[in-house]
Amino acid sequence: MKTENENNKADLMKVRFSIGAKMIILISFIVILSLGAITALVSWLFYGDLRVSAEENNFEANRRAAMEAEMTLENMRSHSRILIRTITAAGANAQSEQDAADFFFAENPQVASVFFITQGSPEKLFVNNRFFSSREIDTETADSYFKNQRDALGRVVRGETLLLNAAPHFTQTGSAIPVLALVFPLQNGAAGLSAGAGGVLFSSESMNQNFGFGTNQSYMINPDGDLLSHTEFSLVRSAANLSEENFIRSILDSPQKSRQQIVESDFKFFQSHDAAPRGRESAVTRQFLAFTRLNTAGAVVITSIEYDKVFEGIAATTRRNLYLTAAVLSVSIIFIWFFSKSISVPLKALTATAKNIEGGIFEMDLKPKGRDEIGVLTNSFKKMCTALNIFGRFTNKEIAVKAMRGEIKPGGLPKHTTVFFSDIRGFTEKSENFTNVFKEGASDKIVQWLNQYFTQMVDCVEKTNGVVDKFIGDAVMAHWGAAYSAGSPAEDAFNCVKAALMMRSALYAMNKERQFGDPANPPIQIGCGINTGIVTAGQLGSDMRMEYTVIGDPVNLASRIESLTKPLCADILISEDTWKLVGDKFITEEMPSVTVKGKEKPVRIFAVVNTAGSVKMPQTLADVRKLLGIEAPDLLKVDVNADEKKYKISSANQNSSDDLSGTENKNVKK
Repeated sequence: MKTENENNKADLMKVRFSIGAKMIILISFIVILSLGAITALVSWLFYGDLRVSAEENNFEANRRAAMEAEMTLENMRSHSRILIRTITAAGANAQSEQDAADFFFAENPQVASVFFITQGSPEKLFVNNRFFSSREIDTETADSYFKNQRDALGRVVRGETLLLNAAPHFTQTGSAIPVLALVFPLQNGAAGLSAGAGGVLFSSESMNQNFGFGTNQSYMINPDGDLLSHTEFSLVRSAANLSEENFIRSILDSPQKSRQQIVESDFKFFQSHDAAPRGRESAVTRQFLAFTRLNTAGAVVITSIEYDKVFEGIAATTRRNLYLTAAVLSVSIIFIWFFSKSISVPLKALTATAKNIEGGIFEMDLKPKGRDEIGVLTNSFKKMCTALNIFGRFTNKEIAVKAMRGEIKPGGLPKHTTVFFSDIRGFTEKSENFTNVFKEGASDKIVQWLNQYFTQMVDCVEKTNGVVDKFIGDAVMAHWGAAYSAGSPAEDAFNCVKAALMMRSALYAMNKERQFGDPANPPIQIGCGINTGIVTAGQLGSDMRMEYTVIGDPVNLASRIESLTKPLCADILISEDTWKLVGDKFITEEMPSVTVKGKEKPVRIFAVVNTAGSVKMPQTLADVRKLLGIEAPDLLKVDVNADEKKYKISSANQNSSDDLSGTENKNVKK
C-alpha cells in the first residue's frame, strides 16, 4: 500500500500546470506577441517601399544593359558597313582593301572577322590575325563558320538582320571564347531585295561581364530563343536554347518593347553566378524580371533578380528580431522560473501540508519565508496545524479525518464490530495514595502516570487498525470494524484480541521498572473485556459537540465482560461470539458460563492465554496468573453479584457442552 507521503506526491502530480509554468506561458505570450507585432509591422512598412525600389532598380539595370547591348551591336554593324563600303569603293586594289581592314581591326580589336558578299562580286572575308593568334585559334575557323551559315545568309538576303551565337563553332576547335555573329543586309536594290549581305564576328566578353554586375543578372537572347550572352559562359558555349521556357515564350510573343513582371520558375539560368549542374533539377524560384527588345536583330535583353535577395534585408532583420525574441524570452523564462520558485515552492509546501491535514497528519514544520501574502498564509497554516494537532488530542483524530473526507455520513449504520473495554485494577486506591503522598501535586502526578499508561495502550490499538472511542476515567473503550475494517469481522476480532495481548506485553515491560509501594509510579494491572456483534455506529451528540461511537447490546456486554476479569482473576476475557470467530487462532481457556441480566441463556466466557502455535510462555491461564502476579480465585466462593447483582456463575461443568457440537477448539482448555 502507498504511504501517506506517496499519496500526497501523487495528488501533487495531478496538477497539470504549475504557477511557474503559467507565468512562463503568459510572459512568453507577451514577449512573442509584442516583438512579433513589431517585426510584422516593420516588415509590412518596408515591404512595399522595398518592392517598388527593387522593381525600379531591376528595370533600370535592364535598361542600361539593353543600351550597352544596343550600342555594341549598332557599332558593330555600322563600323562593319563602313569597312565594306570602303573596300567596295577601293575597287580591285587588294592592298588598299587590306590596309582598310587592318585599320578597322586596329580600332576594333574585339572584332574577329568581317565577311560580305554582293551581287556580281565574289565573297570576301577579312580576318583579325591578332585576335586569332592571341587566342591561339586558326583563322580558318572564321571562314568555316560563314560557309556553314548559308541558310542564315539566305534569310539576310531577303532583308533580315540576324544575331547568332558563334561560340559553339569556336569551341569545336578547342578554344573557349564567347563570340557573336551579326549578319545584316547591305544597301537595298530594286523590288525591295537586298543587294548583298555582310557579317561580323566579334567577342562578347565585355558584354557578358557587364551583364552580371551586382545582384541583377542580365542575359540576351535572339528571336529564336538562342542564348547569346550570359555571365556563365558554359551556357553560351553549350548552345542553350530557352524557347521552351514559358516565360521566355511569353516575352518573345509579347508586342511590348519592355516590361517588368514577377516570374516563378525552376529556370536554372536564374542563378546569377552559379548555374545548376546539367541534368539536375533546379528549385522553383521567384524572380523580378524585366526585358527590353532591341532594335537590332530583334534581340531581347532580360534582367532578373531573385525575390528573396530583394527582401534579404527584411529577412535578415526578421531573423535578428527572432534571435532577439529568443534571447529576451530565454532570459525572461530564467528570471520567471527563479521568481516563480519563491511562489510555487511555498505553495507546494502548503499544498502538501493541506494534504497531510486531510490525511490526519497535523505535525508540520512550516517556516514562513518573506513577508508577503504567501508568508502570512504560511504562518497561518503553521498556527492552524498547531491548533489541529492539539485538537486531535482531545478527540479521535482518525474519525475526524474520515468525517472531514466525507467517509462518515451523518446518521447511524449497523456494523459488525468487535468492542473492547479495559480498566485499571485498584485505581481508586492508587489515586488516594497519590493524594495522601503528594497532596496538592497529586493531580499532576496522576495525570502524568495515566498519560504514560494511555500512550502505550493507544499505540497498541492503532497498530492493530483499531479506533479508541473514548477514555472513561482510567478505562479505555475501543472498537474494530466500525469506522474502518480490516476486511472481515473475523479479521477485526483477531486484531482486537491481538491488541489486548500487546497491551499485556507493554504493561509487563512497564511494570519491570516499577516497584510495589512506589507512590509516584505504581505498577498497573488491567482487565480487558471483548465482545463481537452487530452494533449501531454513528455520530452522536449535539450541534455543538459530536463524537463517533458505537451503541447496542454487544457494547454493554463487552463492558460487563470486562468487569468479570476481576472476580475471575483473568486479564483478558472474550465472549463466545468473539471466540467463534478467532478461537482457533489463540490459546484460550473456557471460564464458567455467566448469566447476564437481560440474557435468557448463560454467556460463555473464554480467557485468552496466548497466540496459537506460540512456543513462548504463557501456555495456560495459570501461567498468565503467575506471570502477572494474580492469585487464582476459588470460584465457589466468588460472588460476582456482590456489587451490581448482574451476574450469576454457574457450576464449572454446567452447560459446558451447550452449543459446542461441531465448534470444539483444540486451544480451549477446560
